[in-house]
Amino acid sequence: MAGTSPNPASPRTRILGLTGGIASGKSLVADLFSELGIPVIDTDRISRELVEPGGECRPAIETRFGPEVFRPDGRLDRGVLRQRILAEPSERAALEAILHPAIRRHARQQAASQAHKAPYVIVVVPLLAEPRVWPAYREWLDGVITVVADRATRRERLLARPGLDAEQADGLLAAQTDDAARLAISDYRLDNDDSPSALKRQVIELDRQLRQASDPA
Repeated sequence: MAGTSPNPASPRTRILGLTGGIASGKSLVADLFSELGIPVIDTDRISRELVEPGGECRPAIETRFGPEVFRPDGRLDRGVLRQRILAEPSERAALEAILHPAIRRHARQQAASQAHKAPYVIVVVPLLAEPRVWPAYREWLDGVITVVADRATRRERLLARPGLDAEQADGLLAAQTDDAARLAISDYRLDNDDSPSALKRQVIELDRQLRQASDPA
């Protein structure tokens, strides 16, 4: 369902987006693909690098949001910034306008640089199915994998994370699109309501299918 326009990698190498709701298990899936020898580009990691001291997007964030969103050590205070973007949609839009173009550019460049190492490359994009995000990725992704988990299960996982209370967990869940929208742009589905071993079996099987599809023979 993803776009079919040429991507920056070799014609024999597919670039696949990996997405899913918060706490659905995207990181676990990404780790499993990595263990299978597949290059994984994590846009969350790119985002963190962009806002570190000396990062490309840091000056624009400080100008727009002020010094109060940074800790005394100079690092971004994600808790403070999270509260602001959850409380005011315009704040979220302003942050995304700063970060998203740079994240996409770096993700695409990194995917291209890894393309010769494996039959396909994974790019993890948590918000891929959001209407404001998908069009720019659709141009160069060759397919999408979605990790699906029940909302109650995801809420339980969020509450197990340090520093998040029930109100914040519900706010994070409500701020994202639903699984129906994610699956509408997806080519492959992974279910993560069961055990980690069940998820691993699904990833191994999908990897087998993807390798087979990439084999010119």
